[in-house]
Amino acid sequence: MDNIKEKILSLASDATFDEGSLLTVTVPSAQLRAVAEYLRKEEQFDYLQDLIGMDWGESLGVIYRLFSTAKNQQAILLKTSTSDRENPELFTVSDLWESANLYEREVYDFFGIKFINHPGMRRLFLRGNWEGFPLRKDYDMSSNPLTMENQSIEEMETVTTLNMSNEGLVNSSFQLFGEKEYIVNMGPQHPATHGVLHLRVSLEGETVNKIDPHFGYIHRGIEKMCEAYTYPQMLHLADRLDYLSGTMNRHAICLCVEKALQLEVPERAQYVRTILDELTRIASHLLGWGCMCMDMGSITAFVYGMRDREKIMDIFEESGGGRLMCNYSVIGGLSKDIHPNFLKRVREFIPYMRKMLKEYHILFTENPIARGRMRDIGFLTKEQAIAYGVTGPSGRASGWMNDVRKLEPYAAYDKIKFEPMMRTEGGTFERYIVRLDEVEESLRMLEQLVDGIPEGDFCAKTKAIIKLPEGEYFQRVENARGDFGVYISSKGDKNPYRVKFRSPCMTLVSALSPITCGEKIADLVMIGASLDYVIPCIDR
Repeated sequence: MDNIKEKILSLASDATFDEGSLLTVTVPSAQLRAVAEYLRKEEQFDYLQDLIGMDWGESLGVIYRLFSTAKNQQAILLKTSTSDRENPELFTVSDLWESANLYEREVYDFFGIKFINHPGMRRLFLRGNWEGFPLRKDYDMSSNPLTMENQSIEEMETVTTLNMSNEGLVNSSFQLFGEKEYIVNMGPQHPATHGVLHLRVSLEGETVNKIDPHFGYIHRGIEKMCEAYTYPQMLHLADRLDYLSGTMNRHAICLCVEKALQLEVPERAQYVRTILDELTRIASHLLGWGCMCMDMGSITAFVYGMRDREKIMDIFEESGGGRLMCNYSVIGGLSKDIHPNFLKRVREFIPYMRKMLKEYHILFTENPIARGRMRDIGFLTKEQAIAYGVTGPSGRASGWMNDVRKLEPYAAYDKIKFEPMMRTEGGTFERYIVRLDEVEESLRMLEQLVDGIPEGDFCAKTKAIIKLPEGEYFQRVENARGDFGVYISSKGDKNPYRVKFRSPCMTLVSALSPITCGEKIADLVMIGASLDYVIPCIDR
């Protein structure tokens, strides 16, 4: 890191460094581009894990959380800001990291920062005529009364650019689709979009040319709501992001707050949390498998998947009271000790699920029609997966080992033996099969965990009112769709100053266009299902 600091100082003499758990580099906005290029091209920080917009009061800015996949996940934080609140501008990094395309649009949407040379600067979640920027601290909450007015197609497809030229900054606009392009609308209410997602699909005959996703149809402003919630109250919101990974999302917030408090969680709670996470992963993959099969015409597979998933929901209901949202993890451990039937039911589920997996493969995986449709289509290379930030099973199907459980072990993952499920081909079939592989691996993990739960307390003692020390805190976990991250900025109060959730699903949708371009419209639904995105995870 000393060499990196020396090089950064040669590019940005006013750069400052903070060596905490991660090296944090703060650079003036004018030197941001040069430092970002150096980190990406020379130091191989190729994974932009998150891009966080910030309102620091006197200035607006961005935090870039970077990892190097070539250097054993070496990480760095890059910060920059601008004091111009009337017309804030920063240089884009979307040509360095593909995932920054949507990230920067999100920052513009909520903070109003325009990114120079971005290929299409426009709102991502909110309608085009929205007044103000909601995550700014001076936002007027009454400025946008409820309206049923919809954007016109022309407004949705108008793209603006702010480019640096010899004459300075130049604004221009253009239409995303040409007059002669044939456009098909998928969604926002369509069963195959796996949520309220609107895709504008440009076709040449039956071949997909371009896909433009539109988000925000169920946006709930969860990150804004967190600023008015206490830390225990935030757990309720996390369950409702990716509702199929709610237990894991809740776990991430608990870990982040516990890390900030330096709170030691009882080992018994760590084991039970890990069991819950793996049961949730299996339940999510069963639903994802059933939905993908149904999208390809197999109603029976969907029924099978839902039938077996119910056994996990029954365990959740008996343990925490909730089914889809277990509501079991709390800050410090668990809300209550495990039910007397818990271990017995988990042990009974393991051999049952193994038997059902064999049926799944007989029913669908080995079906020649299904294999013929999934093989050699919808390819995502390892390099593309890293550039777009496609993590989880979809990234591992392309040969990218991105499993947070191995890279940054938490809970009881460092106490059991398991291997991340990997494939290298990166096609639709590989994304399909790697999830079934993960179900089998999760069953092996459950076998180790249920026999190793220690005795002792199920929850550490915490204060009635939780206040985090002033500072910034990060935590990420491996949820069913990939790298789910939590960022909390605290001023020492009972409410967070800023909360940002890293959505693995937003990067999955961003990769939909490059892997479907050139494929047939009939295969778009199947390829999308193989990515297994959940829209409320995006619409935060």
